[in-house]
Amino acid sequence: MKVFCGRANPTTGSVEWLEEDEHYDYHQEIARSSYADMLHDKDRNIKYYQGIRAAVSRVKDRGQKALVLDIGTGTGLLSMMAVTAGADFCYAIEVFKPMADAAVKIVEKNGFGDKIKIINKHSTEVTVGPDGDMPCRANILITELFDTELIGEGALPSYEHAHRHLVQENCEAVPHRATVYAQLVESRRMWSWTKLFPVRVQTSHGEQVIVPPLELERCPGAPSVYDIQLNQVSPTDFTALSDVMPMFSVDFSKQVSSSAACHSRHFEPLASGRAQVVLSWWDIEMDPEGKIKCTMAPFWAHSDPEELQWRDHWMQCVYFLPQEEPVVQGLSLCLVAHHDDYCVWYSLQRTSPEKNGRVSPARPVCDCQAHLLWNRPRFGEINDQGRTDQYVQALRTVLKPDSVCLCVSDGSLLSLLAHHLGAEQVFTVESSAASHRLMKKIFKANHLEDKINIIEKRPESLTSADLEGKKVSLLLGEPFFATSLLPWHNLYFWYVRTAVDQHLGPGAVVLPQVASLHAVVVEFRDLWRIRSPCGDCEGFDVHIMDDMIKAWEEPRGRPVDGIPPDPGQHCQHRPPEACRGQGSVLCVSPRADQPRELALLWVSLAQAAPGHLALNSSFLLRVARAGADQEGVWCQEPSLPSCCSYRETAAGTRTASRPCTSSPPRTAGRHGAALGPSATPWSSTPTPEMSPWISRSQTLWRTGVDPHLLRNKVARGLWALNGVKALLFSGPS
Repeated sequence: MKVFCGRANPTTGSVEWLEEDEHYDYHQEIARSSYADMLHDKDRNIKYYQGIRAAVSRVKDRGQKALVLDIGTGTGLLSMMAVTAGADFCYAIEVFKPMADAAVKIVEKNGFGDKIKIINKHSTEVTVGPDGDMPCRANILITELFDTELIGEGALPSYEHAHRHLVQENCEAVPHRATVYAQLVESRRMWSWTKLFPVRVQTSHGEQVIVPPLELERCPGAPSVYDIQLNQVSPTDFTALSDVMPMFSVDFSKQVSSSAACHSRHFEPLASGRAQVVLSWWDIEMDPEGKIKCTMAPFWAHSDPEELQWRDHWMQCVYFLPQEEPVVQGLSLCLVAHHDDYCVWYSLQRTSPEKNGRVSPARPVCDCQAHLLWNRPRFGEINDQGRTDQYVQALRTVLKPDSVCLCVSDGSLLSLLAHHLGAEQVFTVESSAASHRLMKKIFKANHLEDKINIIEKRPESLTSADLEGKKVSLLLGEPFFATSLLPWHNLYFWYVRTAVDQHLGPGAVVLPQVASLHAVVVEFRDLWRIRSPCGDCEGFDVHIMDDMIKAWEEPRGRPVDGIPPDPGQHCQHRPPEACRGQGSVLCVSPRADQPRELALLWVSLAQAAPGHLALNSSFLLRVARAGADQEGVWCQEPSLPSCCSYRETAAGTRTASRPCTSSPPRTAGRHGAALGPSATPWSSTPTPEMSPWISRSQTLWRTGVDPHLLRNKVARGLWALNGVKALLFSGPS
């Protein structure tokens, strides 16, 4: 059976659908997954093992055979634990065929082939009976179907079906119970990830304020949870308005309902303020007594902060209230947790829904377009006043009263900045209907709909008529493009600069003028685990999965992991430590046409020890334009030490924000000289407002790169291991 796979071309920014045959290698999906992180989660594994032993023992004590149903078995680890604990037989369900095939091999290698049956089906398709997948119902239910939100992977429907069709009434369940906790807080920083704040611009005529449209202010926001590492959030970044409250529990040993429901909790605010955000997490109890507990609580709510387990596959949740609400200390309120079969959301009410008779509010859905175009980190960027001031400073150096500006970035406010700073005429290109509609609303709210020309086209399709026959004197971009999967994909701006060359007037200025790539050697205390081989896990041999991933990665290059602006997100209590000095690896100038050949720094790395990466070889390949001078393309010879990590920037914007990983101030050395005397290289160091704890599930940064993604126009070479990256790039032929 043939399948269609969507691939983004980072050169052109377009998404292309490729037809793959039945031999499509799905193992790459496993290679990019978080299986290693789960198997390295010692706390999770030990608690599951303890809970399974206790459940098997309780069944045996009743004189019954222990028949186990394991839904979502993955590697088969929990099933092997059950058989080792004394279970008579285990039915292990895994819907993903490559993973099911791997589980069969792992189970056989560990000698459990006669006690564990791998069923390659969705649990709702499993049959029970003499001719079914299971001859009878199980009396022990083991699952690990949880995500950061607890129910986001379909745990409730799966449990509901299992209790109705696959397990005995009042069966043992591991885990036995889950409880969701919440805390109401005020946080301007987190609120800036979902609302557009007024943007202030200092001009020669005084301060101008860019205001958000009323529709955007009233919008409840994106419907999805924002999962982050709350352990990396400083207590000074928010004000607690309530104690930590248990919101609802699910008993997995009894019939579970996936129907929509709401659960309310009365509380008295700890302080007066503006309720904006709900922080949430959960814990699971592996036994009925609650003695074996695995918790996701952040350090300030943890019973023993010193025993916190680092994990990346389960984090904590940030939920945004539809609107901020004023609260008064001591005045009783009601926090309501709503959920359907897959999602959780919160509302704040004066009285409980049961008393006021209100219908439970529907799941929030964006109706302003902004939350469809901008993700949470993007909101943080736009709301960062310091970042805006950097752009204003750069624009002042190049704008003239007769400037004709063309802005090329998706949903960017640069066109408004250019207008307020005195440009004669401003055009902005929006390549999608969503960004076009959003920008029209913003222009209208600021009475600029007749002063800024908005063009709904891809930049390479621009005609002279679109620009009213005028030549562009200033081409500018942040750059930001909604199609960028990884930060350096924003070098699409370079491709755009080449595509619109015919519309640039003599002496046209391009901003940004410089894009630089930086590298720094770091040691992660924990992050390396997400790509580390598992080997032996709780006494079970899972080398087969390691070998399968290695076999896929070696001929193709390892998948790229986009690390957030602050990699400290992944390092419990401590950011990565810089092992050596950092240096600039590459500097390119979008001022020049995109070169036909550009490649730099192919790095071959191998895991040397936990937290360290050894550099085997590195080569500076080629940085030159065929048949042209090298003014626009410069590369500084890298001086890379014996282990290497990477911090990338897109068009001059540095992404490091901690002292140990931030780039040094750029000087007018080799890079500046390459631009000539009129050039003004600038860089922007983001402030904490730019959301340093970016969620992997809510952004597209964490995306593996396969040969199809970088085929033809872009040489296959994006390569990474444990936060260490190198780049091999080739322009259009």
